[in-house]
Amino acid sequence: MFLHNLLGGGGVQSVAQFDKDVLFRDYRISSQNAARIAFAVDASLLHRALRSALTIQEQARDETAAIQIKLVKKLPAGSRNPAPFLTFETKGRVSAVVQDVPISKPLSRSDVLQIQSALDASQDLPQTLVQVPDLTQLQSLVDRLKYVGDVLTVSIAQYGDLHLQVSTSLVTVGSELRKLRVLGVRGTRSNVFLLHPSFVD
Repeated sequence: MFLHNLLGGGGVQSVAQFDKDVLFRDYRISSQNAARIAFAVDASLLHRALRSALTIQEQARDETAAIQIKLVKKLPAGSRNPAPFLTFETKGRVSAVVQDVPISKPLSRSDVLQIQSALDASQDLPQTLVQVPDLTQLQSLVDRLKYVGDVLTVSIAQYGDLHLQVSTSLVTVGSELRKLRVLGVRGTRSNVFLLHPSFVD
């Protein structure tokens, strides 16, 4: 889920929320905030760690491979102060890899409540996602549009169209990706819902 200017940030934050049973066989957590710990992480570093862990698991081709995820504090090279990491320990049949993904300090109780309130408020929106087959093409479109103006409007139609638009006092420029794969609630062109989140690039 993408949320605009959450926690006073300048732009869009991506927030992910999963049921623990979807991700973990064994799950243990302890915190002073109703067993919830929130933090920020670089999505590209997280993606790289996950891909590497899954590759080792696939190479094992059986149930012997295990991925253990921990929240830890470690002393980074050249630093005297320990820093928080999300550590992936992956053990396969012939190899084992430990990857440390740097994360932010745990968010405060008030920040967690603000995130949860924003997530709860969005539950009334139709659960519609579209799958873009070529993310490079989408990134290229966004890169070109950002030179036109500061605010990009994103519209998703339940029948699979994605609209990108930038408007200024002089011009309106946009692009449309049509007939994309719809994940979740699907509508028809006679019953259209458009979601218009806007954000500052």
